[in-house]
Amino acid sequence: MNQYLAITSRGLENLLAEELEQLGAQQIQVVHAGVRFRAEQAEAYRCCLWTRVASRIIQVLGEFDVRDDMDLYLGATAINWPNYFDSNTRIIVDFNGTNREIRNSQYGALKVKDAIVDRFTKADMPRPNIDRQNPDLRIHMRLSGEKGVLGLDMAGSGLHQRGYRTDAGKAPLRETHAAALVMKSGWTPEKPLLDPMCGSGTLLIEAAMIAADIAPGIKRKRWGFESIKDFDRETWLEIHAEANVKARRGPAKVETKFFGREQDRRVLSIARANAARAGVSELIDFDYGDAKQLMCPTGFDNGVILCNPPYGERLGTTPELISLYTEFGKRLKLAFAGSTAAIYSASNELLSCLRMRADKQFKLRNGALDCVLKTYLITGGGVQQVEGEAEGKLEETEVAPDFANRLKKNIAKLSKWAKKEGVECYRLYDADLPNYNAAIDKYQDYLVIQEYAAPKSVPEEMARRRLMDILRATIQVTGVENDKVILKVRERQKGKSQYQKLSSAERHMNVNEYGVQLKVNLYDYLDTGLFLDHRITRRKLGEMAKGKDFLNLFAYTGSASVHAACGGAKSTTTVDMSNTYLRWAQDNMALNGQVGRQHQFIQADCLQWLQEVDDKFDLIFIDPPTFSNSKRMTQSFDVQRDHIMLMENLKRMLRPGGQIVFSNNKRHFKMDFDKLAELGLTAQNISDKTLPLDFARNKQIHNCWIITHKED
Repeated sequence: MNQYLAITSRGLENLLAEELEQLGAQQIQVVHAGVRFRAEQAEAYRCCLWTRVASRIIQVLGEFDVRDDMDLYLGATAINWPNYFDSNTRIIVDFNGTNREIRNSQYGALKVKDAIVDRFTKADMPRPNIDRQNPDLRIHMRLSGEKGVLGLDMAGSGLHQRGYRTDAGKAPLRETHAAALVMKSGWTPEKPLLDPMCGSGTLLIEAAMIAADIAPGIKRKRWGFESIKDFDRETWLEIHAEANVKARRGPAKVETKFFGREQDRRVLSIARANAARAGVSELIDFDYGDAKQLMCPTGFDNGVILCNPPYGERLGTTPELISLYTEFGKRLKLAFAGSTAAIYSASNELLSCLRMRADKQFKLRNGALDCVLKTYLITGGGVQQVEGEAEGKLEETEVAPDFANRLKKNIAKLSKWAKKEGVECYRLYDADLPNYNAAIDKYQDYLVIQEYAAPKSVPEEMARRRLMDILRATIQVTGVENDKVILKVRERQKGKSQYQKLSSAERHMNVNEYGVQLKVNLYDYLDTGLFLDHRITRRKLGEMAKGKDFLNLFAYTGSASVHAACGGAKSTTTVDMSNTYLRWAQDNMALNGQVGRQHQFIQADCLQWLQEVDDKFDLIFIDPPTFSNSKRMTQSFDVQRDHIMLMENLKRMLRPGGQIVFSNNKRHFKMDFDKLAELGLTAQNISDKTLPLDFARNKQIHNCWIITHKED
């Protein structure tokens, strides 16, 4: 009787132990991410062929302490490898785990390989060949802390490789993991099973194979144990033949109904092909279907709904996923009363969108992801929709009621104001409530939600849950389609970092602001190309610019230049460091018919350009960064410290009687009136007059000044 180690995912150890006991294993012991057991040779073969949960089964040859590479080498050398395989056997060493001394798995594998080869050469035998592509036998080393386990991989490759899946959809579950979910779901072979987001069909195929008593390893062509010297071919052929008979006869005996629904027709065809290769195609009804419009199939009575919905790791997918989970939860309650749902996800927040109370939950590990399988007894609704009948309705519980009520009030107040003002873009919410720390901006019928970084005192899980509540409540209150909700995470930015590009899809739209057309991009950058809090400032510049030569410094996408040009400016000069944003500025001008040589666009470091140019202007708009550390300058720029230096350079370019509109985002900025007077300039604070209604709560979002050149 040999010692074996069956390896599985964390959280599945007890399930694997139960399975191995049914297959004849003895002296079973649960360990971290695995199960130790003893078995006679026939039972070991049977475990390899029939296990649905183990990813590998290792025949343990040695266990030893590994404090350093010498311990590793000596422990591996102590095994009499020629007793287990011949010199002509092609081998490969798999090494899993590290410790303080063995920090690299490739190095660990190399030391084990050296020990094996040296054991053969010291016995005056030819050394076995290393074959990375097509080995006959895999040597498996598992290192956990200072404990090492070394042995032979009985299968030769992962036991999840059943042989029926040659193609799959996005992020498919491993077959072993899918089988475990089926077993954990509460499903039994006499119950119908539905996967409403079946992808390539793995969950249903694994369940159908269980119902039909088909061995999961029946399609495997090669086994590692066939290359071990004590391989008992006669016993193996007998075990395999018995499994073959069951595989041929099993499907015909199955009365259970299996249903798979998928909205990607290409993936659906893959699922059908996979089921055919697995020998269970006649058991599964695959059809096109959208989980958000899910109907109860005929013959599905008090069954089990099992699925692994997408849970996304990118925030940009969250609004769409919230809609998916929310609508899917409604369909379950409407059409599947009396059934059980088992939903597997890495996001507790998304699972909460189902609006159902879990009966049980199992924490599992899927690769590097912590996941959970939650089961729900469906009691709500009880409406089974038949094609042509009116759809049942459920009363929807309001999400985050405090936030939702504030958002409703803001919408009622601001929507009428915006229509009267003639603007299509405005802020609906700006961290009004401390627990819901985000800004929500409306661009026509789109919403941009910008999450402010949570304080370190707020746990990440809580911040994520609150963000999810903001998204769900916003969609619920506004009725905006989920694909028109854009989520961005905003942290405090320095200098030009707010211009960071997020993607390259180049999705633009044109919006109206006081009769001026401006191009915005809601997706590809952290900012959209339009600072909404400067809306009144831009309109004022348009009113001031008629007949004047206008300069726009730190111009970004040139929206101030557009207002000035449309207001009748004699000329405009637009200066920014970024060529991308200067091209954007040119597009904005062209949208409004403002083209010609009187409109200049200059790519330059604005602070450096100011010190070198002597052109004259009647009206200058400057909105510099709070802080800049430009590589072209000998020192950094701080708007509080250096604003007088800035004004000194601007005055040189300003005609007598000319004006500077100076804005910045420095909180508690203090103008140095004395130094300003020495320059012959006067300043008027117009911050309160340039603060729009939608930013009234945040009076320090910017400060704005009109600075006038006294005529001599």
